[in-house]
Amino acid sequence: MTMFASDVDDDRPVELAYRSIRDQILSGEQAGGEWLRESDLAAEIGVSRTPVREALRRLEADGLVRHERNRGAQVQSWAFKDLENVYAIRSRLEPWGSALAATSGEADLGALEGLAAEMDRVAAAEELDVDLLTKLNAQFHDAILIASGNVRLRSLLTTLVQVPFVWRTFSHYTPDELRRSLAHHHELIDALRAQDATWAESVMRAHIHSAWVSVTREAAEDETT
Repeated sequence: MTMFASDVDDDRPVELAYRSIRDQILSGEQAGGEWLRESDLAAEIGVSRTPVREALRRLEADGLVRHERNRGAQVQSWAFKDLENVYAIRSRLEPWGSALAATSGEADLGALEGLAAEMDRVAAAEELDVDLLTKLNAQFHDAILIASGNVRLRSLLTTLVQVPFVWRTFSHYTPDELRRSLAHHHELIDALRAQDATWAESVMRAHIHSAWVSVTREAAEDETT
């Protein structure tokens, strides 16, 4: 049996496989409906098939992969109605999480300011790096959920925002929509600094709603072309 240097008796090979496959799905490299072959993925990532198999189980729990008996693992496909449901849940739960963060005293304002500034820098570049902006945005939102102190809320919302279409929302923004989204980040920081739960909740609700408007706008444009 072939032995791989990375296959040690810990979780590192599984984590490597998980993050590699997850990034491929979220970036669109592995599109919805595509079959994920364990042997191909193992050779590409540089691990054995066992970590890949465990990674695919984790991705199934995340909602990014589905297993079909006797056929294997397939990238989950998402219909527009699924996305509508995701945004409906986020628009109710994430504002609440922001309100909790405002009063918990646990928000790391320095870290949030750093992330917001870095997103501004990326957005101002001549060529927009959507993947980097998306990752920074995910870190920003996650930092607020951590500050909420509600572990289950964070776990639920983290799974929801991993839907590939949601993950790449920035790729659908117009310049004005992008500027508005970045401005919301700074206002959220102001609300957290003021420990004003109502303010933080309302800004996050507007932030998520405006993202949904961008998604529906592009979907409507696609239907007319």
